[in-house]
Amino acid sequence: MKLPEANNFIEQIINEELEAGKFESVGNKIQVRFPPEPNGYLHIGHIKAMCINFGVKDKYNGKLNLRMDDTNPAKEDYEYVNSIVEAVKWLGFEYDKLVFASDYYDKLYEIAEKYILDGVAYVCDLSAEEITATRGTLTEAGKESPYRNRSVEENLKLFREMKAGKYPDGAKVLRAKIDMASPNINMRDPIIYRIAHVPHYRTGDKWCIYPMYDFAHPVSDAIEGITHSLCSLEFENHRPLYNWFVERSGLPKPLPRQIEFARLNITNMLMSKRYLKKLVDEGFVRGWDDPRMPTVMGLKKRGVPPEALKKFCADVGVAKAYSVVNQAQLDSCIRDNLNENAERAMAVLNPLKLTITNYVGEENLSFEKNPLKQDGGERDIKFTGSVYIERDDFSLNPPPKYKRLCKGGTVRLKSAYIVRCDEVKIGADGEAEELFCTYFPETRSGSAQPSEIKAKGVIQWVDAKYGVDAEYRQYKPLLKDEQYPDQDYAERLDTESEKIFYGKAEPYLFENGEGKAYQLIRCGYYKSFAGEKVLSEIVSLKDSFNK
Repeated sequence: MKLPEANNFIEQIINEELEAGKFESVGNKIQVRFPPEPNGYLHIGHIKAMCINFGVKDKYNGKLNLRMDDTNPAKEDYEYVNSIVEAVKWLGFEYDKLVFASDYYDKLYEIAEKYILDGVAYVCDLSAEEITATRGTLTEAGKESPYRNRSVEENLKLFREMKAGKYPDGAKVLRAKIDMASPNINMRDPIIYRIAHVPHYRTGDKWCIYPMYDFAHPVSDAIEGITHSLCSLEFENHRPLYNWFVERSGLPKPLPRQIEFARLNITNMLMSKRYLKKLVDEGFVRGWDDPRMPTVMGLKKRGVPPEALKKFCADVGVAKAYSVVNQAQLDSCIRDNLNENAERAMAVLNPLKLTITNYVGEENLSFEKNPLKQDGGERDIKFTGSVYIERDDFSLNPPPKYKRLCKGGTVRLKSAYIVRCDEVKIGADGEAEELFCTYFPETRSGSAQPSEIKAKGVIQWVDAKYGVDAEYRQYKPLLKDEQYPDQDYAERLDTESEKIFYGKAEPYLFENGEGKAYQLIRCGYYKSFAGEKVLSEIVSLKDSFNK
């Protein structure tokens, strides 16, 4: 069979296995899965895992299950399931089946009993603290449980009593009988089942014992016929345990193979569901979809295009070694996408009124929607001769080579006319309060006849009559700096990560429905929220990433 060209070490492994005939019994069909736990919203780190798994599915014409690894009922909920499904679909990924680890609870229990019958699992009465204390260290072997050599019959009886609800939480656990002297601590008789009298969001009160992730995850893979379990590097030390569970499960071959890749780490970005949930619960952010959050729903609400996120993950690549990516690289991918695709519009974040004294009436001017698109088209904008400009575009004491407006100086109003500042009204604070200008009719943008009057600078504006008041929201990373040893994440939080202020904007920004991204000329890329007259910053115009 002709194999696709391998672009990374994962695809190279898959090609080698296909060439060796490992998957002939299943028609050489590759099957992978994306298995988040529904205990929070997906974040940008999950997008890399999705890109890898869905990329393998597409490249090898295989199948992919979206599986909810829901074995911890105290923390899981349908809210998170729904958010995960929505995130996957928003990113444009298509899975073959939606499945749940809880779908397999009966089968997992059956396999756990098989382990007991095979003499490789036992019921242990040690408490969680006692198990931890007897597990040993990296340099010292663990101690065997006094309950390790119970008979098969006794273990089976006790395990069934656990299932029947005879014992309280923590009274007993089912452990794998492996090797308490193993150099890999994960192999020192890990827990398979624990007692938890907690209702499950899907199975209700049917179960009071629940499988541990290290057991349920690999065996669920094997039940589904997964060929490759692609996961992040922190699971590398768990791979021997993964193999131990699937090899003794009695499930048909080919058994799944775990392959690890480096997880995505980004400077100044909090990427832990536990900490992100804490930010939500403590009200530091407005919710899981707050635009400052690195969650998929937060990025969506912020206005980040899904294509930019996938391009970023492709640029980062698939590697085995731990690394940290600068956030400037992510911003650069977002900026490149929006620069090419976003419509242009005008806004003034810190308004200063400009009145043209020799202009009468109003007119429609032509404004280019996106100069980078051949078929970008144009639209009309209203001009009445009284406008707002950016306060920083005027100076009472201009420095040398100043290219914006000053008294006696000229500037072009974007897509309109050249104006000259004749008079300045000074406010009580000593700052300019209003500018009085002359415009030159022959300098209208797009005019066939070139004008002798020139202006060095071009600035944006918003018409005073037709412009609307808008709320602007600008964002900085939630974390002020990179991680330092022994530093708690709370010490790194930027309490001023959101800045809210008010300015002027074209009404057009709020006429095209919710959630459209625009390049506000000379201001940045913003997403509009029509009902609230809010413009939320997506990314700045300035690119600091060295491509």
